[in-house]
Amino acid sequence: MVNVAVDAMGGDNAPCEIVRGAVDAVRANENVHVYLVGKKDEVETELKKHEYPKDRIEITEASEIIEMAEPPVMAIRKKRDSSIVVALNLVKEGKCDAFVSAGSTGAVLVGGQLIVGRIKGVERPPLAPLIPNAEGVSLLVDCGANVDARPTHLLQFAKMGSAYMEYAMGVKNPRVAILNIGTEEEKGNALVKDTYPLLQAATDINFTGSIEARDIPAGGADVIVCDAFAGNVALKMYEGVAKVLLSKMKDVMMTNLKTKIGAVLIKDRLKETLKDFDASQYGGAPLLGLKGLVVKTHGSAKAGEVRNSIIQCITFKEQDVNGKIKEFLEL
Repeated sequence: MVNVAVDAMGGDNAPCEIVRGAVDAVRANENVHVYLVGKKDEVETELKKHEYPKDRIEITEASEIIEMAEPPVMAIRKKRDSSIVVALNLVKEGKCDAFVSAGSTGAVLVGGQLIVGRIKGVERPPLAPLIPNAEGVSLLVDCGANVDARPTHLLQFAKMGSAYMEYAMGVKNPRVAILNIGTEEEKGNALVKDTYPLLQAATDINFTGSIEARDIPAGGADVIVCDAFAGNVALKMYEGVAKVLLSKMKDVMMTNLKTKIGAVLIKDRLKETLKDFDASQYGGAPLLGLKGLVVKTHGSAKAGEVRNSIIQCITFKEQDVNGKIKEFLEL
């Protein structure tokens, strides 16, 4: 049984969608037990709306909520009875294997490091979301945790990302590339130029060189390494373009009778294709390099993404991804 602590009060749609996602998760997989952490009365009200295996969801009381705009370090230290802090302590104490939150990203990042703690030797834990591409998925590491990274940090990102893709996602000998403004070795800023030879010299990863942002959707690499500033810009652009294209496609299909008939004819196939590019089906972004699993979902996450984030924790535990990361870093 994999025990997952879920921040029931975090995100734009809490606790309604968070609770529904937890219910969907325990219905979908009998190997998960969820601890919903938050204000008991509110969580109980939502749970009463659903049928679920009562022995696999329980509530852990937390009287406070860390708001999105609060300074993360101060919030973690002062709000010790917040849903984020209480849930992270469940992981620290070993009662839970993983933590999932749609709440404050800063608080989750700070709390993950201060409470759960880093694996020995890890310099900076990165946020690593899976992003869909034409071939399947790629891991973007880092996308939000370390804006000012050093070359040694990026080298560790590459190793941790390789371990995650191989053991959690089943990608053998994953291709690692560094995000750059060109594919030539001499291109890039100081960080990229200093990191490139470190990645090149690493015998425990399959480094393939630089990758430009335009080649990410085509599946040009399995692990894309970058600092959090570049990674976050790339991720947000990726998501934004997808939304605009989808909106434009809908407008075109509704133009006249002919296009509406065409839309009906291709509707099922189009839904299947678009589903492949729905990042929420892969769950949230794990904070790699911690002693326990911490997963950050979008603040706007609905039940489906919460469900998938919880299910994601099962694979992480069963494949002992943390153990594999330790092995990679010791090589």
